[in-house]
Amino acid sequence: MNRQGLLIVISGPSGAGKGTVCQRLLQRNQDLCLSVSCTTRPPRPGEQEGINYFFVDRPTFEQMIANNQLLEYARVYDNYYGTPLNYVQEKLAAGRDVILEIDIQGALQVKQKYPQGVLIFLVPPSLSLLKERLIKRGTDSPESIAGRLRCVYDELTNTGRYDYLVINDTVENAVDQIESIIKAEKCRPSRFNFDLREFLAC
Repeated sequence: MNRQGLLIVISGPSGAGKGTVCQRLLQRNQDLCLSVSCTTRPPRPGEQEGINYFFVDRPTFEQMIANNQLLEYARVYDNYYGTPLNYVQEKLAAGRDVILEIDIQGALQVKQKYPQGVLIFLVPPSLSLLKERLIKRGTDSPESIAGRLRCVYDELTNTGRYDYLVINDTVENAVDQIESIIKAEKCRPSRFNFDLREFLAC
């Protein structure tokens, strides 16, 4: 019985630990692959084409939008970011499970275009812990952190549109829960190319 790969979308508020959880998930599961996004911003030092991003110019990206070649996309400041549809489809068709680590806006776009995808909303145990994590990251100003925290409530109102909610109290616990979700989803009959007559003939 051939199985199409599973598309797992992980998103949540800034500071919820999405990147750390995804990195640990990939370390523990060598059969998973992380989707590579495309962007119109120039490469940063050390970034490699096809590994960190697919780097394209603005006209190319806008043509991809017009041709419906993106699973999801967003414009951030002056640059576009998006998930190439062909890249994901090829991995899934080969039976590979694909992880998308994207923002909430992108996740909801994926749900519309690929409803069989599994949407997981990752949250910290409390708002105070989220604030602590943002401060420890050291990448945001106090004003930026305050702005992000103000957005958290609006972001949390979207949890009902996801398939699962995972509380990231510790990275290992969060990864354990996500692995359990993946195992359960793979057992859904709708995900198998199951031929009953062929099965009974064996």
